[in-house]
Amino acid sequence: MDQATRLRTIIKQNQVAPAHAARVITVTSGKGGVGKSNVSINLAVQFKKMGQRVIIFDADFGLANIEVMFGTVPKNNLADLIYQGKSIRDVITWGPMDIGFISGGSGIAGLTNLGTDYLNYLVTQLADLDSISDVIIIDTGAGISNAVTEFLVASGEILLVTTPEPTSITDSYSLLKSLKRNPRFNGDNTQIKVISNKVSDYKEGEILYKKLNAVVQRYLHLDMSYLGAIPEDSELSKAVMQQSPVCISNMNAKSAKAFDDIAKTLMDIPHEKQNFRAGMAGFFANMIRGRYTG
Repeated sequence: MDQATRLRTIIKQNQVAPAHAARVITVTSGKGGVGKSNVSINLAVQFKKMGQRVIIFDADFGLANIEVMFGTVPKNNLADLIYQGKSIRDVITWGPMDIGFISGGSGIAGLTNLGTDYLNYLVTQLADLDSISDVIIIDTGAGISNAVTEFLVASGEILLVTTPEPTSITDSYSLLKSLKRNPRFNGDNTQIKVISNKVSDYKEGEILYKKLNAVVQRYLHLDMSYLGAIPEDSELSKAVMQQSPVCISNMNAKSAKAFDDIAKTLMDIPHEKQNFRAGMAGFFANMIRGRYTG
């Protein structure tokens, strides 16, 4: 039995039925400093308010933005799950409002170098993660590194955060270009939704999306949709300094209301395209399958 067959067998044996699998949403950006982690955290808060069980997976092993902004220090990370025999529940840190948080840490770098026994254990654990969450938000690193691209290729639902800064627009395009060129990317099974951040108002956010979309349509022929805008807000900056999501510290802030609107829109949008990943276990399988299938 070759490695590709082994992997398919492992997933089939441990896979959760799609009807019970978590919805996996990947949040990304073309460059740092555009507010990607803020989007991940505050959407998680809004989903929780809507009765969803939420877990954030911090896939940026270079920075620890999520834990800093949550004001929490995880005792364990993904590496402890893989190499120390910890269970998936052992590596979840519970933050405000009982929102779960998993630090990828150095474990992210080793995902594509696991043997069959490790794969079996990891997929089993990730299937358990599906059973205790309704929504899993993956906060990727920024930019177009191979690690980021691999997460995006595996995702059926991508939220791309961009700002009016020319470099942010250019880097967002570069990220999408890198994604499109990946031989394992399947545009028919991927939804790309754009969030305009740090804009003066909704209209500016829409104009920003149209500028990016025009270039993407012309040169990359990728389908995208506009999810909404988050206005520049001093209350959001204040919340970051206080290590508290603005949707908790100041629910009346204009940015908090924008996050609420976006979360509600996401809940109303059909997401059948991502269901074929079968939750987090399926997401992970899709991410590492390229190692075995070429």
